[in-house]
Amino acid sequence: MTEKRMTIDEMTQDAPQKETRDRKDWVGFVESDAVNFLTLNSIEKMTLDDGEGNKAKLTRRKDGSVYVECTSSNVV
Repeated sequence: MTEKRMTIDEMTQDAPQKETRDRKDWVGFVESDAVNFLTLNSIEKMTLDDGEGNKAKLTRRKDGSVYVECTSSNVV
């Protein structure tokens, strides 16, 4: 008796779909919550990575301001 193998589509059709975040949400988080955390905890440098291609570097400048650099990758 031959057993029918499932296709990749059949195997993954019930798999939970990953929620994709909007780049604006990432930048908003970095420029608000992350900057506040850096400031309140007297951190000089911080790097963030959400594991989905969005990254951010935060650096405190000598004048007390915070420099933020955000990068993102989108898979379409």
